[in-house]
Amino acid sequence: MRVRITALALALLAACAPEPAPLSDAPAPGDPTRGEAVFRAGGCGTCHATPGSDAAANPRLGGGRELVSRYGTFVAPNISPHPTHGIGAWTDRQFMAAMTRGVSPQGEHYYPAFPYTSYARMRAGDIADLWAYLQTLPPEARDNPPHDLRFPYDNRRLLGVWKQRFLRPGAVAGAGDDADVARGQYLVEGPGHCGTCHTPRAALGGPDYRRWLAGAEALEGPDGLPAPNITPASPLIAEAGLDEIAALLEPAETHAQSHRWGEGMEAVRRNLAHLPASDRRAIAAYLKAIPARE
Repeated sequence: MRVRITALALALLAACAPEPAPLSDAPAPGDPTRGEAVFRAGGCGTCHATPGSDAAANPRLGGGRELVSRYGTFVAPNISPHPTHGIGAWTDRQFMAAMTRGVSPQGEHYYPAFPYTSYARMRAGDIADLWAYLQTLPPEARDNPPHDLRFPYDNRRLLGVWKQRFLRPGAVAGAGDDADVARGQYLVEGPGHCGTCHTPRAALGGPDYRRWLAGAEALEGPDGLPAPNITPASPLIAEAGLDEIAALLEPAETHAQSHRWGEGMEAVRRNLAHLPASDRRAIAAYLKAIPARE
């Protein structure tokens, strides 16, 4: 009986593996100039930069950064265009599948420390532009150690079931039809993956969508700090105007109090500084428009 149940469970897990997403509606090739803006909005260099390199001025994406969590330690991979150590041998469709479905070229599930639950909401054209930009960066011949995860989290096949529950490509919050709010929603829920830190986690480690952006008591991120509530339930959002909130998204030197939220948020600000001021204001408009969540 145990063998039969195990075989059934394994069949279920295999059936849950998602199919790679097509690139049929993406421009070919993508535009690397636009792709750099997507790269900055997504903060890709913050996690994937080779230790000791300058992720802002000269991105070298050899990976190696360790992200400690209650599941074990994740190690950011090499995403430079090196053909063997990085992702230089990938096709654009394989990159799309990784970004939107969390699937490797070999068909394995990626762990959601790679925030594909947010990237799944990105437009195909933006992903194609990002792919084009990554090809312009220097290749890094760097190997990194594998993730060091505890049982049962070291079993990737379990992620098939996890994705069925938490991989939701649709919009999360009902934020209205205003153009600025819509742009902010795309940046926050998609490439910016703000919910990765600012949304509480459900029992299985996925985002608790019922409490979207309501903050996290124990942030499982690089800083190891709590993440604040950034819905209108927070005085930080409810009592501030759009320009005030947008100013909080600028680097620390432009806002006297911004250092108090830690280096993780400072990295976000440094990335957002590369975007137009209208994008930072759009993010503020979205945060003001979403439902308040305690």
